[in-house]
Amino acid sequence: MEGDRMHVVSADEWNEARRELLAEEKEFQVRRDELARKRRSLPWRLVDAHYVFEGEDGVRGLAELFGESSQLVVYHFMFHPDWSEGCKSCSFWADSFDRSIEHLRARDTSMVAVSRAPHAKLANYQLAMGWTFPWFSSSRSRFNADFNVSFTPEEVKAGSATYNYASGALVGEEMPGISIFAKTEEASVYHTYSTFARGLDPFNATYQYLDIVPRGRDEAEFSNPMEWLRRRGEYSR
Repeated sequence: MEGDRMHVVSADEWNEARRELLAEEKEFQVRRDELARKRRSLPWRLVDAHYVFEGEDGVRGLAELFGESSQLVVYHFMFHPDWSEGCKSCSFWADSFDRSIEHLRARDTSMVAVSRAPHAKLANYQLAMGWTFPWFSSSRSRFNADFNVSFTPEEVKAGSATYNYASGALVGEEMPGISIFAKTEEASVYHTYSTFARGLDPFNATYQYLDIVPRGRDEAEFSNPMEWLRRRGEYSR
């Protein structure tokens, strides 16, 4: 550990410093709980457009992605139709999906990933990565465009895209996000929440652990903060 990162004190001094920080952490937790309640209290928007998704069992509508649950988490996984592999950073997030799905289902919530690439490409990449979570192609509908995670080359060039609730955002043709949906007993589907960009941070367990070690994410030296990232299994190559 570099000397300028170290501040060595006695046990009593350390405990006092930790108690001071704990008080701030508790204040932050209260505020975070308040924000979570506000997220859940957002008004709902009826999704009346017809979207189709291709998966390993064929074509489904949005309501069918819920399975037996009344709540649905959609991870907008960046995978352009022309790409041979899925996005590296989305893969970083996706490494935790399989182990979360069973727990989510126990709380009346299903989770799927959706990408614009053809399902055959998704299936091949998923097999290579060793994942089993439900992954659907939205290539036959405007789902990605309507939820502001896929853009035309013209929109990208003109800087006219709307991403993360801001118009004129600097984006690529594919961008990440998470969208939440709810389904009523009448099978009506509602959009209740979406988050993008840094809003995805809380859903990456590795980053949460890095945030509590002394060096943190340690990305300041990179022109792109995630320049260090590799797909799982590629770090030793």
